Amino acid sequence: MLSVVGVLLALYVVWRVIWPMRMALSVRGPLGLLVVALALHHRIVARFAGTMASPEIPKAVIAVLATGFTALLLGAVFLLLIDAALLGARLLRRPRGVAALRTAWLRPGAMGVALLFSAYGIWQGMAVPQTRQIEVVIDDLPPAFDGYRVLQLTDIHASRLLTGSWVAQVVANSNALQPDLVVITGDLIDGSVAARAADFAPLAGLHAPDGVIAITGNHEYYAQYTAWMQAFRAQGMQVLENSHVAVTRQGAALTIAGVTDPVAANYGLPLPDITAALAGADPAAPVILLDHRPGAARVNAAHGVKLQLSGHTHGGHIVGMDQLVKRANNGYVSGRYDVDGMTLYVSNGAGLWPGFPARIGVPSEITLITLRRGHATR
Repeated sequence: MLSVVGVLLALYVVWRVIWPMRMALSVRGPLGLLVVALALHHRIVARFAGTMASPEIPKAVIAVLATGFTALLLGAVFLLLIDAALLGARLLRRPRGVAALRTAWLRPGAMGVALLFSAYGIWQGMAVPQTRQIEVVIDDLPPAFDGYRVLQLTDIHASRLLTGSWVAQVVANSNALQPDLVVITGDLIDGSVAARAADFAPLAGLHAPDGVIAITGNHEYYAQYTAWMQAFRAQGMQVLENSHVAVTRQGAALTIAGVTDPVAANYGLPLPDITAALAGADPAAPVILLDHRPGAARVNAAHGVKLQLSGHTHGGHIVGMDQLVKRANNGYVSGRYDVDGMTLYVSNGAGLWPGFPARIGVPSEITLITLRRGHATR
């Protein structure tokens, strides 16, 4: 689907920008083919080096391709807006407006602006995430957990783009916050265990008194799921696959539950099952659920979950684009939501998939969540 849309937008850019240029066909032709190839670069790279989920090419090359691809998408949007305005001017019979919108430099200029925005977006996508701190009130939270600090990491996407040195900075910044518990809500890696050995290794340095608990995202399934589960556990992580663990303090408990990802259906592996995840849990203990995707929030709330932590959306990547991402995730894309009495928090994520690592107006984050005791009304 991404390739089809990309090719259509590329052809539109060729038609509206490259073809009208006063250049020889011997120049416009190859330039047009280059734009179309850029739209297909995910498949081209996957054919020769890695996969669409994990291009195994140098970091600089990934960054250049991503900049070009993002510029293509943004530029096509700018051109559509210009052409929509041109159509409106013609329908309203505004000759000056028509003349201005047909200026020879306008569309190439729009593509230039798109390129500048794209370069900024890729730079932001590769930045080390900043800390976002929030407080979440949970009714009848045991007093021992009032002020309990949960650090959420999600969508780390360790890869040839976001390498071990970047991951090490994320780990260092996380540890500096001194959380009581670290949770990772999926998409830790892109690629095979062997390919990501050095990039993934710094995550072993995460530490908190109550440990590190992780779940799978969709990207864990794209390469060696079983091997990755073993690798995660070998680093001391507790990986929850439709299961839960209890965290205890002074005789009181919190239930930390985790579910798998729906993409498991494509690999013959267990689908997310909130009922199984909570089977045998202490009914008196508040439940914090780790669910990579936010879309099942209402179902999870109906099972008594007090706080759901999710990622997956990357916050929508770009201001405006978040409205499309929201529609694909039952209306949830970034930040805090009240869902039938349950708090849902959707993190923008720490990293991004190398195939589209752009952020414009949607900063990456490490999230520190402080739990506060509330009192349910009877």
